[in-house]
Amino acid sequence: MKPRLLITRQVFDEVIEHLTPHFEIQSNQADEEWSRAELLARVADKDALFVVTSDRVDAELLAAAPRLRIVATGSVGFNHIDLAACAARGIVVSNTPDVLNEATADMAWALLMAAARRVCESEHWLRAGQWKRWAFDQFLGADVWRSTIGIIGMGRIGSAVARRARGFDMRILYCNRSAAPNEAELGAQRVSLDELLAQADHVVLVVPYSPATHHLIGAEQLARMKPTATLINIARGGVVDDAALAQALRAGRPAAAGLDVFENEPALNPALLELPNVALTPHIGSATRSSRVCMAMLAAENLVAFAQGRPLPTPVGGR
Repeated sequence: MKPRLLITRQVFDEVIEHLTPHFEIQSNQADEEWSRAELLARVADKDALFVVTSDRVDAELLAAAPRLRIVATGSVGFNHIDLAACAARGIVVSNTPDVLNEATADMAWALLMAAARRVCESEHWLRAGQWKRWAFDQFLGADVWRSTIGIIGMGRIGSAVARRARGFDMRILYCNRSAAPNEAELGAQRVSLDELLAQADHVVLVVPYSPATHHLIGAEQLARMKPTATLINIARGGVVDDAALAQALRAGRPAAAGLDVFENEPALNPALLELPNVALTPHIGSATRSSRVCMAMLAAENLVAFAQGRPLPTPVGGR
C-alpha cells in the first residue's frame, strides 16, 4: 500500500505526475483556502505532508496526524515548522534551498532599483494624471552606479546579489557571522552591522529568520542609516520591525524601501500602504516559472526519496 500524502496548495501538474507512482495523493489543485480545522482533519490519516510557508506545522498539527513521518516544505524558509516537535516524533523535514538563488537575487535588484529611482511612486503619480511638464527636480532618486551596497547575510543569495553589484561598479560591504569564502572573488569587505548601516547607500537583507534575527533591523538600526539610503528586504518577514520601518520612512530616514516579505503576511502593516516611498511586492522573490517548478519538484524529490527509503536530497538539519 502506498503512503498517503497531503499537498496543501495547488502545484504544477508535472509535480503531481512525479509523485503519483509513489503516493496515494490528496491534493488541493483547486487551491482552496482551508481553515485550520479543515487542515487538521485532512492530515489525520496521512503519512506525508507537502506544505508551504503559510501552513503552520506545530505540536497541534502533529498531534492530529499520528501517522505522519515526513514534512516537505516547498520553500527555503522553515520557521513555520516546529522542528523540535517533529524531531521528538521522529518526523523528518525537508526544504528547497539553492534552486531559487538567482531569481531571488534578481528580485532584490528589481526592488533596489524601484526604491532608489522612485519607480513606483512616479508611476502612481503619472497614472493619476499628475504629469503636466518636465522639471529638473522631478522625482530625484539615489544613484546606484558606483554607490555602496551593504548585504546583510552573505550566503548563496547574498553572493548572487553581490555578483550583480559588481556590474554596477559598486563598493560591496557585507555583514555575516563568518567571513564569506568567496570574499576576494566578489571584491567584498566584511564589516560590523553598525558600520554597514552607517556606510551603505543601499542595504539588502538576505538572512534567514530565527529568534536571533527577529527585528534585526528596528528603530535603532534604521536611525543609523544614511537619510538618503534604501532598505531592501527579500529575507523573511520579522527580520525587519515593519512598524518601526513605516515610522522611519514617514520621517524620511531611510529615504526609501523595497519589501517582498512582511511580518504576519499577507496581513501586512497598513501603515506601509500609506507611504509613497516604499515598493511593495507580495512575496514573489522566487516567482519565475522555472524557479517555482524547481522548488516544487525538489520538495517532491524529497518525498519520493522518503517513500523509497533513500536519504533525503535536502533535509533540514542534515537528517
